[in-house]
Amino acid sequence: MVTKRTIAPGIAVSPLALGTNVFGWTADTETSHAVLDGYVNGGGNFLDTADSYSFWAEGNSGGESETIIGKWLAGRSDRDDLVIATKVSHHPQFAGLAPETIRAAVDASLTRLDIDVIDIYYAHFDDPSTPLVESIAAMSELVDQGKVRCIGISNYTAERIEDWLKITADESFHAPMVIEPQYNLVERGIEADILPLARTHGLAVVPYYSLAHGFLTGKYTGEEDIESPRASDAQKYLTPQGRKVIDAVRAVAGEHATEPASVALAWLAAQEGVAAPIASARTTDQLSTLLDSLHLQLSDKELQLLDEASQP
Repeated sequence: MVTKRTIAPGIAVSPLALGTNVFGWTADTETSHAVLDGYVNGGGNFLDTADSYSFWAEGNSGGESETIIGKWLAGRSDRDDLVIATKVSHHPQFAGLAPETIRAAVDASLTRLDIDVIDIYYAHFDDPSTPLVESIAAMSELVDQGKVRCIGISNYTAERIEDWLKITADESFHAPMVIEPQYNLVERGIEADILPLARTHGLAVVPYYSLAHGFLTGKYTGEEDIESPRASDAQKYLTPQGRKVIDAVRAVAGEHATEPASVALAWLAAQEGVAAPIASARTTDQLSTLLDSLHLQLSDKELQLLDEASQP
């Protein structure tokens, strides 16, 4: 039994979110549906997508991930048990956060996902060209209209998040409940500003790149080439510091007879304020390691070992 964590009124999530940016990119529809089945059967209920996934892949235009999820949802009876998060601002046809863009983009996402309401709707990237108050007003309006249950913020600086919160309070808009930043054992920058801010304001943190582009799986050693679209991103962590982190992760994994990725996700899920790390799987074989993290309890000593090894 997986204990869920409440991140907003009426919204409780498993402490592992399934990243779906690979759907329609490195995972076809059939494989994606198998991964979704395996994730839910393993106790997960939190799907993270975006309207832009995966426009960068050859032949794609954006929205492929949402469409694949929508087809999977069709006919299922457990929609109310699932938490579906998507994002706006980065789709080629709906770039930025102008109010009219947000209104058009949310309807397009609802259509692709084939659902009546989006559980968490993120401002994906900051849009300095649009007054923040206008973007916030449009996002808040979606909650009033019943198209969105909860507002989230992704890839914003701490200063801009503070601006968002102030405007929300001053104008009595619906407040954001969730923040999605980059955070993992080799990328701990948010601990200086965003994480304390989230804790102060009670914002749930849902980190992306939880496995540092796959580096924290432990398979990148620099001794052999690995076929992966993210190999170059992962290998940049092959520094003395990065190797120290991997050594610590492997040591803890050995104590639990599990994989390094499970340990890295369990460490992240144990950090105060973190609701659910996001991790993606291209295959069902990769999924089992991620799901193991849901049942992995690290001791205080193990958490300290990982914390010390990963300090800059």
